[in-house]
Amino acid sequence: MDRPLLDLLLLPSWLIPVEPAGVLLKEHALGVLDGKITLIAPREEALKYQARQTLELPGRLLTPGLVNAHGHAAMTLFRGIADDLPLSTWLEKHIWPAEAKWVNEQFVQDGTELAIAEQIKGGISCFSDMYFFPQAACEQVHKSGIRAQITIPVLDFPIPGARDAAESLRTGVTLFDDMRHHPRLKIAFGPHAPYTVSDDKLENILILAEELDAGIHMHVHETALEVQQSLEQRGERPMARLARLGLLGPRFQAVHMTQIDDDDLELLVASNTSVIHCPESNMKLASGFCPVERLWQAGVNVAIGTDGAASNNDLDLLGETRTAAMLAKAVHGSASALDAHRALRMATLNGARALGLDEQTGSLELGKLADLAVFNLDGMGQQPIYDPLSQLIYAGGRTCTEHLWVGGKHLLDSGKLTRMDEERITHNARMWGSRIVGLTS
Repeated sequence: MDRPLLDLLLLPSWLIPVEPAGVLLKEHALGVLDGKITLIAPREEALKYQARQTLELPGRLLTPGLVNAHGHAAMTLFRGIADDLPLSTWLEKHIWPAEAKWVNEQFVQDGTELAIAEQIKGGISCFSDMYFFPQAACEQVHKSGIRAQITIPVLDFPIPGARDAAESLRTGVTLFDDMRHHPRLKIAFGPHAPYTVSDDKLENILILAEELDAGIHMHVHETALEVQQSLEQRGERPMARLARLGLLGPRFQAVHMTQIDDDDLELLVASNTSVIHCPESNMKLASGFCPVERLWQAGVNVAIGTDGAASNNDLDLLGETRTAAMLAKAVHGSASALDAHRALRMATLNGARALGLDEQTGSLELGKLADLAVFNLDGMGQQPIYDPLSQLIYAGGRTCTEHLWVGGKHLLDSGKLTRMDEERITHNARMWGSRIVGLTS
């Protein structure tokens, strides 16, 4: 039988496909042709195929590229600007004033470029972004080769790049049309939070999302205060309000969800809404704990995000995943809660599902896009290796990331960015930092 000439053949020590769940393959290979996975087979069988490039990867673990399901990419330029403050003070006294003063298209271009580079070096092949000047973010995604969901920011008050919500939505519809056929870009709507977006605007967003089959990405139940104020002002919890307005459903991406009662859980399950967990940001801002294990056991799709670097302070999704696994055990009171395989699934396939991309990416399956990450477990800190995935989640980190492909394109080669100028990006970030603290004009 004639075998096709592969573009790429990877020969790692271990391969975790994520789907089917809980599987670890030893001495298997993965082949790529035309940007898609076309072969997963034992090493001996795979070596019968010819490939334009073959990579021997001893001591390496091959997984799907990670999916960072929530963040504010350009806020990397505000990294560390207002640490150790509660959410309301952090937002109202520091972040919103800083954004009003500094955020423009160039800020978003440079900050997003920095975030993309940091994420690629950490094994992230796809991310969701919720920030101003979304067109500028799209340009950086296009140039870099990464995959992304870019959301259109909507608030009740003027924001950088839009005088009002109507202008934001017009921009969003235009951007959706422009990017409709882009192979790596997906446009969604990003109403900030229930307390910053009125009913009429949410209703408009729902109409547009249904017409365009677009996602809705929103901070929800981030703090107990948010829920309390909604009860006092509206007589209902934010989730109940969103359900009444018809927003909940498979396209809705509820970010944070640290406050969940029985009624909230019932709404999440009934509507098939995804939850995006951001444990480190929630802990740093003392916002609360998302009950991940309880959600998982109820059948809710739970993904994971880093949030922005201004409240985390890094875009290390592997570190975030370790934190999520540890925190789930403490919150649920069970050492078996959110084991390593489910933690990786949360950072890959569950994230892809939340963003509506699970038929394309998030797992290593024949026919899916070749979004691939290779992690080096040869380091002293990962020895000895009894379970490579446990070592990655509990003893590894983003510094283990060695290779990353998106759609079969090699974006990280032996730890080096292939399409981006790391030195220039770092220099730009330092210049922004100097401007923001007033060291230069």
